[in-house]
Amino acid sequence: MNNNTGTYGAALDTTNLALSALLEQVAQLRTGDAVELINELDLDDQVALFRAVSTDQAVLLLDQPELHYAEQIIDSLDTAHAGEILNGMSADRATDIFHDMDWPSRNRLFAILSAETKANLKKLMGYPADTAGGLMTTEFISVPTTWTVEQTLAHIRQVERSRETVYAIYVEDPATRVLQHVVSLRRLITADLQASIAEVGRDQTPLTVPPLMDQEEVSRLFRKHDLLAIPVVDEQHHLIGIVTVDDVLDAMTEETSEDAYKFGGMEAFTKPYMQIGFFEMLRKRGGWLCILFLSEMLTASAMQHFEVELEKAIVLALFIPLIMSSGGNSGSQATSLLIRALALQDLKLGDWWRVALREIPTGLALGSMLGLIGFVRIAIWQKTGLYDYGEHWVLIGITIGVALIGIVLFGSLSGSMLPFILQRLGLDPASASAPFVATLVDVMGLIIYFSVAVIFLTGTLL
Repeated sequence: MNNNTGTYGAALDTTNLALSALLEQVAQLRTGDAVELINELDLDDQVALFRAVSTDQAVLLLDQPELHYAEQIIDSLDTAHAGEILNGMSADRATDIFHDMDWPSRNRLFAILSAETKANLKKLMGYPADTAGGLMTTEFISVPTTWTVEQTLAHIRQVERSRETVYAIYVEDPATRVLQHVVSLRRLITADLQASIAEVGRDQTPLTVPPLMDQEEVSRLFRKHDLLAIPVVDEQHHLIGIVTVDDVLDAMTEETSEDAYKFGGMEAFTKPYMQIGFFEMLRKRGGWLCILFLSEMLTASAMQHFEVELEKAIVLALFIPLIMSSGGNSGSQATSLLIRALALQDLKLGDWWRVALREIPTGLALGSMLGLIGFVRIAIWQKTGLYDYGEHWVLIGITIGVALIGIVLFGSLSGSMLPFILQRLGLDPASASAPFVATLVDVMGLIIYFSVAVIFLTGTLL
């Protein structure tokens, strides 16, 4: 009995020493580096760490979107401690964590939050996550037009710790609360202390966005105007929040990841790879695989239609993988280019005909290039004895060359038009993923290939 107690005590001492060493290491690291270290721990170890750190340190770490188990950590802490942390966090980050929680956990924690935090959560959770309202924070600095520069600076000193950014000061009409000016911190600190804050602001109308603007459009404005933050206003031009550049970067990283998943032919994952459950993995990947598999059945149907031609000239089967991959590759290239151009708004829906006119000569040129390579390859193999294509090898080479021109042209056109079609239907152009385009081109590629073969080889091999 005593021996068991001693063993347990030794294990407990070892655990405490490891936790102490971890706490010391986290305290010495930059916040981003500390988050990377914490992400390598098991959930239980992360919870133990957050129970031991100070509230201020916990707020600093949980405010980082890169922390993987944020909602589970908050949910695992005792209610009072979790409430203190949520009250200290930035409003937009606390909202993100609440979005990821189940309803029982939300209700339990919401009841003990401060009135200000409750109001912020209610406001921010009312907007879709992929809009300006879903990205914005309510922690900004606003002052009335009647204040002086000196009063504004004094106010910044008082509230700067509770605000996400102080790079811009938003000047509102004291009576109507309508946004009048946006004053940069640089202009503020170089202005006369007794000057009115309204005089310091620029005369031009502030650049604003509505709360329901899509996050991709918000990102475009940041890039176009080189912004650090942009105010979000309602229909009456009342300031309801601001979107900061770090929130836009996080959103665009997530958007890019989502598009990458779609390019790969699967639904988007919202968790790191190692946190994805087995059945969730099957659900996200299996649906698309089944759709693509059923689509590929059309390829078998196309080959069955030309079964007689295949029996007469079995040599045609040797080039099917070459034909299919070339068309799919050209289609995927065009799709990727057009999805990116539409996302950056380099192109609009009305530009589809200009794209088609551009892709036709491009597809013909690329197809001719591949067709020439294919013909030369057949000639080299025939002349060097690597493979005997028979007495009609020239016609076979011409068939392959002409087929490649047609297939690459079709791949380029279909790959470039599909994003336009999907956007016109109100769907995400990224859904025109490379596997889907490849499947479409595979079917049509076989039809084009065997049709060309019938034209050039009838009377010889066929």
